[in-house]
Amino acid sequence: MTRVWTALLGLLFVASSFAQAPIPAPPQLGAVGYLLVDFASDRVIAEKDADVPVEPASITKLMTAYAVFKALEQNQIALDDQVRVSEKAWRTQGSRMFIEVDTEVSVEDLLRGMIIQSGNDASVALAEHVAGSEETFVRLMNQHAAMLGMTGTNFENPTGLPGDNHVMTARDIALLAKAIVEEFPEYYGFYSEREFTYNGIRQHNRNSLLWRDQSVDGLKTGHTDAAGYCLVTSAERDGMRLISVVLGASSPEARADASQALLGYGFRFFETHRLYARGEEITTARVWKGEPQVAALGLTEDLYVTIPRGKYESLSAVMDLSTDLVAPLQPQVAVGAVRVSLDGEPVSDVPLVLLHEVAQAGFLARLKDEITRWLQ
Repeated sequence: MTRVWTALLGLLFVASSFAQAPIPAPPQLGAVGYLLVDFASDRVIAEKDADVPVEPASITKLMTAYAVFKALEQNQIALDDQVRVSEKAWRTQGSRMFIEVDTEVSVEDLLRGMIIQSGNDASVALAEHVAGSEETFVRLMNQHAAMLGMTGTNFENPTGLPGDNHVMTARDIALLAKAIVEEFPEYYGFYSEREFTYNGIRQHNRNSLLWRDQSVDGLKTGHTDAAGYCLVTSAERDGMRLISVVLGASSPEARADASQALLGYGFRFFETHRLYARGEEITTARVWKGEPQVAALGLTEDLYVTIPRGKYESLSAVMDLSTDLVAPLQPQVAVGAVRVSLDGEPVSDVPLVLLHEVAQAGFLARLKDEITRWLQ
């Protein structure tokens, strides 16, 4: 038996005060590929060739940092570890933190040198400290990518220097950026620091949007001749966070302008709402042969939706219970779905689960329910 409950979300939640306005097409950008996605809902707002693998240049260092953050989380290393700089790290070509061979540098300074100054030397030093060698660390990077679901990515080094098959897609980059913001808030602040001085040399963060847009708080730039100018940006306004990825722009100014155009478009014409919280009782359902006889149903994760501004009152949700519930039942078992639509068009479809265990009732109560179900 299928049972359905419908809720008009505009009646259950505070409705948006914005009047509905036309939604223009996303801006046309001079970039090889790009992506704009909402952080909370994963709604893609704009994209171009987001699944095409391209050379990522120093955007690679997002994964280098992610792997280091994971090692810190697992207490394999510490921020105050002193890392002896190898000759290989010292000789690494490209952008540099200017660490000296055979000196000792803390993990924290190396992270700042990699994130703020985009130091390739710092990237190799961190890789060697975490995994023993750069080659082993690259395998670790690819393992993390696979676990995150980055299906269009392959790493050959921790720096982003060109490689025969060193590629990422815009969609994978956005996925990785979200993981950094979500999993490591204690380290994400490194990405908003505008400058870092090491060995008497002060270098500025290459993400110029940190100066141009107060809502921007990270993440990373990249550039090689083959990759062009790239920029991954995260910004938050009024509780709504967006992640933009711009790949293959023609100049530092072009990548910043394109990123700002994407962010402006997303914040101006869209809004994100949390409809239901994880573990919140959304509805209840009858449980046959159970004690109690009524079970609370909800979600395992917060449910966010991103919609055009002014359309909040047009949202509706269907609570679809796909089968009769018969005890005993364990919590977190999917028993149906929450289907959210906007003007009749699907927006989100997530499992509806039991929030609490339901044990079997006594013999007489079970017998009564069995007879009632048979008569029905």
